[in-house]
Amino acid sequence: MMLSELVATSEQVGATSSRLAKVEALARLLERAEPDEIAPLTGLLLAAPRQGRLGVGWRGIAALAVEQASDPTLTIGDVDRALDALATASGTGSNAARSGLLRDLAARATADEWDFLARAILGELRTGALSGVLVDAIARASGRAPAAVRRAAMLSGDLGETARLALTGTTEELNAVGLVVGRPVLPMLAATAATPTAALAITGEASVEYKLDGARIQVHRHGDEVGVFTRSLADITHRVPEIVEIVRGLPANDLILDGETLSLDEDGGPRPFQDTMSRFGADVSRQLLLRPWFFDVLHVDGRDLIDEPLSVRLAELERIAGEWRMPGIVTADADAAERLSREALAAGHEGVVVKATDSPYTAGRRGKSWVKVKPVLTYDLVVLGAEWGSGRRRGWLSNLHLGAYDPSGEFGEPGGFVMVGKTFKGLTDELLRWQTETFPAYETHRTGGAVLLRPEIVVEIAIDGVQRSPRYPGGIALRFARVKGYRRDKSAADADTIQTLRALLRG
Repeated sequence: MMLSELVATSEQVGATSSRLAKVEALARLLERAEPDEIAPLTGLLLAAPRQGRLGVGWRGIAALAVEQASDPTLTIGDVDRALDALATASGTGSNAARSGLLRDLAARATADEWDFLARAILGELRTGALSGVLVDAIARASGRAPAAVRRAAMLSGDLGETARLALTGTTEELNAVGLVVGRPVLPMLAATAATPTAALAITGEASVEYKLDGARIQVHRHGDEVGVFTRSLADITHRVPEIVEIVRGLPANDLILDGETLSLDEDGGPRPFQDTMSRFGADVSRQLLLRPWFFDVLHVDGRDLIDEPLSVRLAELERIAGEWRMPGIVTADADAAERLSREALAAGHEGVVVKATDSPYTAGRRGKSWVKVKPVLTYDLVVLGAEWGSGRRRGWLSNLHLGAYDPSGEFGEPGGFVMVGKTFKGLTDELLRWQTETFPAYETHRTGGAVLLRPEIVVEIAIDGVQRSPRYPGGIALRFARVKGYRRDKSAADADTIQTLRALLRG
C-alpha cells in the first residue's frame, strides 16, 4: 500500500466530526492493506509507531532542511523499514546515523507525506483516529464483533497485532486472546466530575480513593520475575528496583497489579510529578526512591479477576497489598467522600477517584465506572503565536503558543513574556474562526507553520499543574493545558507571571 493512501485517509478522517464516517474510511483502508502492513499502518494512525521509541525528537525534525519529493513513491513497507532502522540505531555515531536516516526518509516523502510522518513520529497526529474509532473500524473491516476486538486489544495491549489477527486470523484465534502474566494490558481510564458528590451520583456506592500526582504503573509477577510497565505499556523494570523488591515480598506467586508511584520528600509529602518521571527516562541516583500505591488487582495465582466486580478485587487487594494499598474508603455517603477529598488535597495530592463497587475492569476505556475529581487550576496567559491546523482544522489558526509575564526579567527581558507551552484543546469552531480572523492583525512574522504575534491577547487556560522542562526558558511546561476562553477585559500586563507558575513546582 502506498503511504499516500494512508495520508489521504488520515486527512479524510480528520476532516469529519462523524464517528460513522471515520469508521467507514478507516475500515476501507484496512481492507486494502496487506497482512504485513496492518500493524505498521495502525501504529502510524495512532501516532504510536509499532517500533516504540525511535530516538527522534522535535529538534531533530525541525533541523531538517531537505527538498521534498514531487510525486508519492513511498510504501507503508518503506516507512516501516525506515522506522526499524531508526529504532535500532545505537552506539557511537548513532545520532549521526539517525539524522541521515531521517533526512533520507524526508527527502523521499512528498510535503503532505512528511507532514504526516513527522507528526506521527512525534506523537502529535490529530486525526480523530483514536483507539476506540479504530477498534470499530477493525471490527467493520474484519466482520468480527466489536466486543471481541475490543477485548483482544485490551488483553494484548497491542491494537496493531489485534488488527492483524482480526483481519487475517479466525474468530476462534481472536477470542482466544487472554490475560497473560508478563504481558501488559491497556489500563482502565476514568471520566471526570467537578465534585465527589457529583461523581457518587454517577457511580452509586463506590470506593473513593486518593488521586496521586504520580505515574501510572502496572506490575506483573511470576515467582521472582517482576515486570513494571508504564501507562503506555513501556517496560521500566530496570529503572525501578525498589518497586520490584516490594512486589517480590507480597504474599502471592502470580500477580497483575494496577497502581501509581511517586517519590516523596523529606517530610513524606509528594515531590513534583517530573521528579517521578525522571526515574523512568534515565538512570538516576537511587537516593530518589519511588513508593508504589496499588489500587487494583487483575490476576492472582491463576485466577483472572478483570470480570469480577471491584468489591471482589478490592478484597483480594487488601489481602495481598497491605500497606502498599491506595488509601480510600467504600461509601455511598457524599459527605464522607467530600471529607476524604479534602484529606487528599491537604496531603498534597491531586484529589480522588470514585469507582463503582460493582464495576468490572474494562481496560482501555473511559467509561463512567471510574470518575476522577481534582480541582482545576486556571491562569491568564498571553498568546505568543499560533500554528496552522491540519485535517478538519486546515486553513484555521489552531495550536496556541502560550506565555507567562516576566515583570523582573528573570528569564528574559524585564516586562517580557516567557513561553510555557502549547495547546489546541478546548478550541471550538467558533474560537478557531475568531483566531484566524483576529490574529493576523497582531502578526509580527512567520516561521515554519506558525504565525508569531505581538504579546497582547490574553487567554484563560486551565491546567493540571506544571512540570520541569528544559524546552522553555522558564524551565517549566504546562500539564494538560486547555482553553477556557479569551479575556478581552484584560491586558497583557494582567497576565499571570512565570514566578506564579514556577511556584506550583513547590506547591
